Amino acid sequence: MPPHCNDSACYSVGFRLNEGVNHALNDLIRGVFAQGATDLYLMEGESPRVRLDGVLAHTDLPLVAREELAEIWRACALDPLIVHDCDASYELSGIGRLRVNLFHSLGRLAVAARPIRSEIPDFTSLNLPSDLLSGWMQRRAGLVLVTGPTGSGKSTTLASCLEWVNLTQSRHVVTIEDPIEYLFHNQQSFFSQREVRRDTEDFAVALRAALRQSPDVIMVGEIRDPETAAIALRAAETGHLVISTLHSSGVVDTLERLSHILESHKTSIATSEMLSHQLIGVISQQLLPCLHGGLIPAFEYLQNEGATRPWIAEQKHGEIADHVSRAADPSSTMSFLHSLVFAVKQGLVDQEVARSAANRPQDFDRAMRGIA
Repeated sequence: MPPHCNDSACYSVGFRLNEGVNHALNDLIRGVFAQGATDLYLMEGESPRVRLDGVLAHTDLPLVAREELAEIWRACALDPLIVHDCDASYELSGIGRLRVNLFHSLGRLAVAARPIRSEIPDFTSLNLPSDLLSGWMQRRAGLVLVTGPTGSGKSTTLASCLEWVNLTQSRHVVTIEDPIEYLFHNQQSFFSQREVRRDTEDFAVALRAALRQSPDVIMVGEIRDPETAAIALRAAETGHLVISTLHSSGVVDTLERLSHILESHKTSIATSEMLSHQLIGVISQQLLPCLHGGLIPAFEYLQNEGATRPWIAEQKHGEIADHVSRAADPSSTMSFLHSLVFAVKQGLVDQEVARSAANRPQDFDRAMRGIA
């Protein structure tokens, strides 16, 4: 008997698209992802839409019929009249494994689909600060946070970090994800990948279990609640390298949000003092259109060292903000403003695009003129 979810429930299942699913729909899915789309959106009565280089684009493909989308529900052994939200993953020949979210919109059936990648880009191809991140990944214990808004490439940065570990170090890596976005093939390291609701109840349960699985590195897809934050910090304290993400817009916003989450934990064991000692660093990112095509990240990052630890412990976020904005050593600290200016001067990003991404456009104008 397959599981069912009600209006408020959502869970994950796995399936393989088979002969029961419309061949034309399978071909459509293959076609859009073969042409480089990162996301496919299907909605009953609408033409499919795709995301290319971060931009949502129309297609001239035929309208999607309700029955075509209902076939996907049935391929999951689910009833679209009962199931209203569902995360799923499946394999499709020619494309590989994909993750989908099945949902209803104003009574219409809809699907959002994205490939689960097995080819993981390296630091250089992603324009990531490789010396900084490889240095962090060599640590034996501590907490690394990759932050940014939805769609800013956090999962790809995490995957690139873990693949660097995979290729260079012999370590047991446990990942806890919702859903899995990249598949790792064991090289120097050994991976145990776990998907929430498919392999484990939730992040906190999986994180507790991971501590009994003799891990060296633990990747938590997202810190969403006080319990997960507290366990992650404890794991870092007890000798594990923990890397995770937060939805936050910069270094200071990340520290403020994480401090607030930790303070709300019912045991009050996890404190800013502990965070100040266990935090290795924070890297925040956003994606911008590149002049050469595709997307390129702009960064703000902070490596937690002697000067910053007391500020984190005492939650002196103003001092941290000032430190980041005045940082003279890009090997350990960089502000978004300086990252944007650098991208423009390197001919990677249009000046107006960079200006619109700056928190204070007037500061960007001053920085471009060389005024501190």
